[in-house]
Amino acid sequence: MANEYALGYTAPREIDRSLLPVIAFIGLLLLIYVGLDAFSPPPLVSQFGGVREASRSDVLRQVAYLGVAAMIGIAALQRFGIGLLRAIPVSMGMLLAWCMASAMWAPDTAIVLRRAGLEIVVVVSLMLSVETVGPVRAFAIWRWLLAAVLLVNFLSIPVIASARHAAGEIDPALVGNWRGLYGHKNVAGAVCAITAILFLFTRNGRHNWMGIAIALASCFFLAMTHSKSSAGFLVVSLGAGLLYRYGWRDGLSRAVLATCAVFLAVAAGVFILFDAESLAKMLEDPTEFTGRSAIWAAELRYIADHPLLGSGFGTFTDTKNQSPLHNYVSGSWVDAVSHGHNGYLQVLVTIGGIGFALMVLAAMVAPMRRLWTLDQGDGFKPMLMALFVFAILHNFMESDFLEGDGVTWVSLLLVIAALNALARRHSLTSR
Repeated sequence: MANEYALGYTAPREIDRSLLPVIAFIGLLLLIYVGLDAFSPPPLVSQFGGVREASRSDVLRQVAYLGVAAMIGIAALQRFGIGLLRAIPVSMGMLLAWCMASAMWAPDTAIVLRRAGLEIVVVVSLMLSVETVGPVRAFAIWRWLLAAVLLVNFLSIPVIASARHAAGEIDPALVGNWRGLYGHKNVAGAVCAITAILFLFTRNGRHNWMGIAIALASCFFLAMTHSKSSAGFLVVSLGAGLLYRYGWRDGLSRAVLATCAVFLAVAAGVFILFDAESLAKMLEDPTEFTGRSAIWAAELRYIADHPLLGSGFGTFTDTKNQSPLHNYVSGSWVDAVSHGHNGYLQVLVTIGGIGFALMVLAAMVAPMRRLWTLDQGDGFKPMLMALFVFAILHNFMESDFLEGDGVTWVSLLLVIAALNALARRHSLTSR
């Protein structure tokens, strides 16, 4: 009898075995999870109080993404023909169209068009890759690439000085924290948490000893990054994946778990409502939540004044005095903020209430509808559930939604793509 870890699954046979989509998908993942500036030191404190401008418009980066996207598009066109359009969910298409349309009222049209263009390239490339390569095979490639990244991160700590946060950076509290090849310890922490989820929900040998070992190594590196948000959300996400695996086998268990989840959400809402005064005091104190509260308070004030349209996609950071929060804070510290530390608020600031509704539909409601169906017990969907929960929770403390090639946003896109591909194949099999 085969020995399996409790969370393991056996990969079903994939359909497409050509090399072009696989090579293109690996290239895309390397661009996202390694990038073109690995181990580059983060910006130091400027004498003028700001930071150097981000290189999102870097020509080499644009050429690299467009080149990989072209390869993926050719492979998908050969495989599906015009049917490749079905790989892009309608709700996601509407969201991307709204992001691009926000250029009409943004203070800098060029910024919106450039960053929305990158967003479209990344989303479409990921969706087509998963559809062409196959969801299980795509996740296997992703998993082992992250294992290689983890190994490189460990090897870099004793030999590369910039693999740790150094003195003189923007936030002195980060000094000594591990970050590996990434620009910030929170990014490295999120990647470690995602790696742990992928390997704990996968069978890799006798009793999954390899998966457990790699997951433990990921957790150790995560601990050394001191990324508390990722560590805490990882625990919750693993619990959600386990509950899904054992509770989504029949309708009664699913109903019980769903009712409990709704009850806990309502209880949390009631607690916040009755403790609103304490929450308001925390938001007014700029030292709370490692400085995030000052950003959140400014975001809330901006949202109250611009509830529907927002400031335009991608205008939150690296826009200097055109930042939407520039007139909502005292001082120039907003020029040094890299993101809003809350994906939900940042979406409301940039693409407004209409864009927020489209984001919720595309990134939360649509995948939850796919996850609601009962699981057949192969262990793949519980892993998707764990990754989905991690991404949704992570956005409460970091800004991941619609962040171009951001690592956590990409993980959520891969989950959405896998769920859509699985649903289509199940529909074809049923017919």
